[in-house]
Amino acid sequence: MNAVTELVAAENASLGHVRVQRESEQAFHIATSVASLARDARYDAQSIAIGARISRLDHGVRQGGEGVDCRIDGLALVGGRQLADTHSFIDHAHAQGRSRQLHKCVVDAAAHAVFNGRILVRKGAQLTDSAQSSRNLLLTPRAHVDTKPQLEIHADDVKCAHGATVGQLDPEHVFYLRSRGLSEIAARNLLTYAFAAEVVERIPVASLRGWLEAQVVERTRAKESAE
Repeated sequence: MNAVTELVAAENASLGHVRVQRESEQAFHIATSVASLARDARYDAQSIAIGARISRLDHGVRQGGEGVDCRIDGLALVGGRQLADTHSFIDHAHAQGRSRQLHKCVVDAAAHAVFNGRILVRKGAQLTDSAQSSRNLLLTPRAHVDTKPQLEIHADDVKCAHGATVGQLDPEHVFYLRSRGLSEIAARNLLTYAFAAEVVERIPVASLRGWLEAQVVERTRAKESAE
């Protein structure tokens, strides 16, 4: 599957975009999505990847005027020997732009997730306010994540931040839930669901949000029954 999506938001327009990749786990999925935003436009996007043997998404946002506001949320939920690869690029080319990005990966079995997020603040793009966060959860010792949040700043009056975390479930959180009567497997599944739900809950389409929540629950329940 090769998919290309081009989105254009005119001046003062508001655009919402939800993308769900749920191909067969034997499929190969390569996609590009680019949004061009005019002055004072707003863009809210959620991208979910749960399928395909190998998947890649190149997600770009181009600021075409001052006052652009964009938010990009992403979630990769992979297991087996899946590879989910996400590359994003937010181009702040004008002043007073604002961007927020949260990308999460939940990696099980021997799966592999990649995130490369680049934010460019060009010369003259003063008063830019940008924040990027990559948070990754490894469920097994064989799970693998490569993450690279990246800021390139060529203006001197900006507010920008970025960060990345990679780790396993906090043993103290598991212990707390077990002290409230949950089994260890149920506690770990609940924490995994809560980690992923932060992105899923931001999807504005209620029917799709409910379907995705069920998908996350189904995966954790299948894991529990296998034990």
